[in-house]
Amino acid sequence: MKPPPFLCLKFSLTCLFFLSAVTFTDAAWAESAGDKQASAGSEVISTDSTDATDDAIQNRLEAIFSEVDTLSKVTVSVSEGVATLSGSTSNDERANSALNLAQRLAGVVTVQDEIQRTLDLQDNLSPLVDELSSTLLRWYRALPLLLLALVVCVTITYTGHWLAGMNRFWERLAPNVFLADLLAQTFRIAAFILGLVIALSLIGANTLTGTVLGGAGVVGIAVGFAVRDTLENYFASILLSVRQPFRVGDHVLINEHEGNVVRLTSRATVLLTLDGNHLRIPNAVVFKGVILNYSSNPERRFDFELGVDADDDPIAALGTGIEAISTLPFVLLEPEPSGHISAVGDSNILLQFQAWINQREADFLKARSRAISVAKQALEDKGFTLPEPIYRLRWDNLNMQDNPLRVLPGEHLREPIDRNDSDASPKEENEAYADLLDVSPDTALESKVIEEQGEAAETNLLDATKPIE
Repeated sequence: MKPPPFLCLKFSLTCLFFLSAVTFTDAAWAESAGDKQASAGSEVISTDSTDATDDAIQNRLEAIFSEVDTLSKVTVSVSEGVATLSGSTSNDERANSALNLAQRLAGVVTVQDEIQRTLDLQDNLSPLVDELSSTLLRWYRALPLLLLALVVCVTITYTGHWLAGMNRFWERLAPNVFLADLLAQTFRIAAFILGLVIALSLIGANTLTGTVLGGAGVVGIAVGFAVRDTLENYFASILLSVRQPFRVGDHVLINEHEGNVVRLTSRATVLLTLDGNHLRIPNAVVFKGVILNYSSNPERRFDFELGVDADDDPIAALGTGIEAISTLPFVLLEPEPSGHISAVGDSNILLQFQAWINQREADFLKARSRAISVAKQALEDKGFTLPEPIYRLRWDNLNMQDNPLRVLPGEHLREPIDRNDSDASPKEENEAYADLLDVSPDTALESKVIEEQGEAAETNLLDATKPIE
């Protein structure tokens, strides 16, 4: 969902205000720290005269302290290069500043601290008030520049948001809706960052800009590691939407998952399984998995096995079965049906038959079932025996005369079924089993997929107008 313009504007103003405050506070701190560093440096202060006498040292220190308002009450006495500082200061920080100044003077052997810290309220509060006044004054002077930076940041951010909202432009630029939305969001964020960088450059916060961008890079790496699986799935969605490995309604097998494709979303591929259930597969798994698409090629081959008695001629049985399969109207003659001997068992010979169909005209399972029925019937009509399992039963220590299950010569446990005893004609039988003889494609799953397309609110990244992989 795209953020409304006023939220982007509010976010831009907040970020710019915060960074401006940090910038000026940092500048004030740097100026104050610079003053302190200048007063606490390590360079040596020379005296006016060539000879560093005690009087020269004392005069020089008194002149320095008289020029610093916070040290004007500090007195100095020097004897044999030992400088003794007395008097008073408002706090310990200023006393240390006086000691550092005396230590830096040429000819000073050591400095003795006899300064009293008065901790006077007015003396300690006045510098804070002066610093606050100085900061407010800098803000006041920089107000026009801040307003200009704010206008630049807001203008660039709003322009980027407006351009990102031109859906038709991005949809023409990108191969699908998902990638178009991703490019638009990226452009929106890039416009905000550009406006922020230019605004910070206008107010002289170049160092802070580098710090912010560097920190953002570190945070991005940390977040990337934390949501690695999510990002992998996200980029897999992009690649799948570009490559288009299947279409809506295709019958596919992805690893061990089989079903008809319903949609491709930004997170998962949705399948409708053969028993009518929804199956969501993460796109990272789909992208790295093995995809078998049964619908990409309309021509598909089916095969099945039939066994004949070991005493029968297998070559003649193969010819009979192939001839029967070739008579079916849904079986393609190019490539033509074929068969071969697959194995020789203990009491039978296994024959394997293959034939091709057009899946757009005939259902695969129905066509295979019909072909098995026709081939079996043709073999039986030609006198070939389809062997049945043979079992040997033994009764130990039993009198066969008393066994009610014994079979006498000429008797049968079950009378064979005579197909000619049926009162119904072949035409009537065919009409009764018309549904079983119909091999037209099953459209039940296709209808459910179409219903899902109309009901779901998720964006489908599969586009029938784009080339398939």
